Amino acid sequence: MPYVRNLVYLALLILMSPWLLLASVTKGKYRQGFGEKLLGLVPRLPASGVDSSQRRIWLHAVSVGEVNLLQPILQELEQRYPDWECVISTTTRTGYDLARQKYSPRRVFYCPLDFTWAVKTSLRRIQPDLLILVELELWPNLIHYASKLCPVTIINGRLSEKSANGYRRLGFLIRPTIRKLEHIAVQNQQYADRFLEIGATEEQLTVTGSIKFDGVESNRHNEKTLELKALAGITDDDVVLLTGSSQIEEEKLCLNYLKAHLDEFPQLKLILVPRHPERFDQVARLCSDSGIAFVRRSEMDASSSANTRLMLIDAIGELGAWWGLADIAFVGGSLGSRGGQNMIEPAAYGATVCFGPNTWNFRDIVELMLQHQAAKVIHSREQFDAFIRWCIESPQEAAQMGQAAATLVAQQQGATRRTVDILSYL
Repeated sequence: MPYVRNLVYLALLILMSPWLLLASVTKGKYRQGFGEKLLGLVPRLPASGVDSSQRRIWLHAVSVGEVNLLQPILQELEQRYPDWECVISTTTRTGYDLARQKYSPRRVFYCPLDFTWAVKTSLRRIQPDLLILVELELWPNLIHYASKLCPVTIINGRLSEKSANGYRRLGFLIRPTIRKLEHIAVQNQQYADRFLEIGATEEQLTVTGSIKFDGVESNRHNEKTLELKALAGITDDDVVLLTGSSQIEEEKLCLNYLKAHLDEFPQLKLILVPRHPERFDQVARLCSDSGIAFVRRSEMDASSSANTRLMLIDAIGELGAWWGLADIAFVGGSLGSRGGQNMIEPAAYGATVCFGPNTWNFRDIVELMLQHQAAKVIHSREQFDAFIRWCIESPQEAAQMGQAAATLVAQQQGATRRTVDILSYL
């Protein structure tokens, strides 16, 4: 079966090669880590040792969101087990760059593609004692060969209805892969039920809650946020509308709003934090076309930012700290087709949170926030305009919504501890 999968992967790779080549030439994608991805030439590490207190943990996080999720897990693991060595793999370039930035001096590398030769080579070089897959990475060859060497587990597992339907259609092909997992720690009972439907057993599953609620900063006076506040020239009299992980739909909406209300709300400042770094220049052009004077993060200093109403954050890895400056948080990826982005970080700070209707990637979190009146769904430009006006003209009521969000996040925390409890026994 592994070799049949190789043939399928090769056929798909050949079919996609024109698109991959074009993306490589025009956007610089897929060039980095070629040897690691296709051949499994990851760093060659010595054996972790015969002492049971010395273990090498391979954690795989696909991209930026999953990489950020590792922070509380790494802290808890290394606090409990200082002799354990943690190494980290990612799939995307942005995930790789962020992991190098956040988790140095730990080893960071690209995860091999699911070809037999690449997987086996990488396992020989890493020699893991435990492989941890973050959220949902059901690569059959990786799980098949890794499970022969060490336990393989999923943490913070989630399985959307769409993905579950796809796996159900695979039927007997996916069930052997699922059964090779030592354990699956999932965010909620709904996800647990879906894993059961595609072949997991009750013994494999534990509902731990979502790690995304853990490790988020809630103190607006943290060092990094205060540093950015001074850099951006933001005062306590300003009302900051921050659009994070934004796509073009949210950017256009916010820019149009600011342009229309520059004089009516002189205290309003807009901060745009695009999701993808390759879009920074495109968003800069949108800002320029709006006619509003703006400053880019890469060119920012306290003097240039003091009277600036519009700021573009062309940097990665800073969004968490920028959220601490938001009075009003508009969570991106929610008006287009991306399925939304993480709204927990602004909620933890007590910002007044809103997002569009397309948030299926965070459906359970959205439902929870709406149940507690801790967020607002924006369906149209008119609703957005009305919500921003309400936040500015009714600051006490808006602050109450923000406090409800912060309280909710605090109540949901603890998944990291429960997850590491499970890992301790594998």
